[in-house]
Amino acid sequence: MIKAVLIANRGEIASRIIRTCKKMGLRSVAVYSEADQHAEHVQLADEAYHIGGSRVHESYLNQDRVLEVAKQAKVDAIHPGYGLLSEQASFAENCRSKGFTFIGPSAEAIALMGDKLQARESMIKAGIPVVPGSSMLTTIEEAIKEANRIGYPVMLKAASGGGGIGIDLCYSDEDCRNAFEKNRKKATMFFGDSSLYIEKKIENPRHIEIQLLADHMGNVLTFGERDCSIQRRHQKVLEEAPATFLTEETQRDMSQMAIQAAQAIQYKNAGTIECLVDEDGMFYFLEMNTRLQVEHPVTEEIFDVDLVEWQIRIANGEQLPWKQNELKPQGHSIEVRIYAEDPIRFLPSPGTITDIKKPVADYIRHECPVKAGSVITPFYDPMIAKLIVTGTSREDAIAKLTDALQAYIVDGIKTNLPTLRGISQHPVFKSGDAQTSFIQQYGSELVKLEEEKK
Repeated sequence: MIKAVLIANRGEIASRIIRTCKKMGLRSVAVYSEADQHAEHVQLADEAYHIGGSRVHESYLNQDRVLEVAKQAKVDAIHPGYGLLSEQASFAENCRSKGFTFIGPSAEAIALMGDKLQARESMIKAGIPVVPGSSMLTTIEEAIKEANRIGYPVMLKAASGGGGIGIDLCYSDEDCRNAFEKNRKKATMFFGDSSLYIEKKIENPRHIEIQLLADHMGNVLTFGERDCSIQRRHQKVLEEAPATFLTEETQRDMSQMAIQAAQAIQYKNAGTIECLVDEDGMFYFLEMNTRLQVEHPVTEEIFDVDLVEWQIRIANGEQLPWKQNELKPQGHSIEVRIYAEDPIRFLPSPGTITDIKKPVADYIRHECPVKAGSVITPFYDPMIAKLIVTGTSREDAIAKLTDALQAYIVDGIKTNLPTLRGISQHPVFKSGDAQTSFIQQYGSELVKLEEEKK
């Protein structure tokens, strides 16, 4: 039985996992880099260990050092959070081989879904609809030939990619030629894998994902869907649940597809099936995230479930206690990601937070590990907090989000709060018609709209 958990992560997700460990009566062990020695997760954990320098490869990505601390702290299990080591199959396997329970899926499932080409092929075999695309490309000539076969516009993508890295939209042979070598170098640098492939660009899509849990007895349950269409540079900015534009029939079909996909690869633990939905309501498998998602709180709020708790319980061998027809969402929840970045140029804005005022209400949930005096370093992702609001309906949730964002103040660094305020007030977002091109299309209006309201 799991009694002690090492959290192999940092920031808000490390703090969030520690809170669930405390609720479950489990001993929590944090790790931290030089830059994070005063971080919230270090203070919250029962124990904390320094693991290296400020850069991620010196600390949070150092598998040997993380596992050395796990042995020293005598933990039973390791939770990887998201990002960093969470989708490295080698880490899951190393945890297992060293005698630690990895709180997540098997190394085999991580490896299969982490390779976007293998993931596509496995889903096609399982009868899952996928975005039309190519196999692995080795030359520019192959890429251009496939792009013409599929038909422009196309997305040239890194096979092992994630976080919007290694993706280029191509409208012509010239675009494809210009993007190929650049993306191959990026793919090698960030993922250690130069493989590229092409997918058809779905015009004006919505980005929808289905949350699932799967236990070791073969049970797979879905916890609704999230609309993650508002993005910039292929990274999500705002997520909401449920996706109110979907028909009941489409929601049911997507849920069944997610269950079928998980069963096809004998998946265990928490996972998310990501899809694109076109203008005709047709949906296509995009990828599977074999970990907890940044946006998991909106699902927790409307289903009254602690997904981290059930990650741990599943890893402990427990059976899911619900039936699918018992899982009904209540209300509507929206999450926004607060970034330390210039709201106009979307560039990181490191520095010291001199003051922070966070709105407080019973409908507000914060995942915010920073405070006045916190130093935002250039070493990590610029997301510094998440604000989650829940209402009785989408309209109610938007009104509460707008009020909460107006009350949110962060001084000392630039943040994207003006952009988020603009989104919450924009008529296209409020109507429920926002697509993945929303920020690209309306970005210049968002901060201006916020300024006009003052």
